[in-house]
Amino acid sequence: MVLYHEGEHPSRWAAALSISAKIGCSAHTLLDWVKRAEVDSGKQAGVPSDMAEKLKALERENRELRQANEILRKGLAYFAGAQRVLSTRSSTAGSSHDRFY
Repeated sequence: MVLYHEGEHPSRWAAALSISAKIGCSAHTLLDWVKRAEVDSGKQAGVPSDMAEKLKALERENRELRQANEILRKGLAYFAGAQRVLSTRSSTAGSSHDRFY
């Protein structure tokens, strides 16, 4: 509607103000929708909505994978440390320090 009636108003902002009052939203929101529609249709430079959604999902997946890798690294370090402690204890298993009286 904004694009259709833009010629009847001195500016796109004036058209958005007029139409937003009729449909019950803010002029800023309406202009955001117009800009998004122009990007999605290729009339204006930018990332189309479908690509932005895919990018957001990939960034989320990347973040989750990094967190999982960090958990695995910490677990490996913990168990490697525990293995070293166990191997040290087993090599001194005949000493008087490990005997229970």
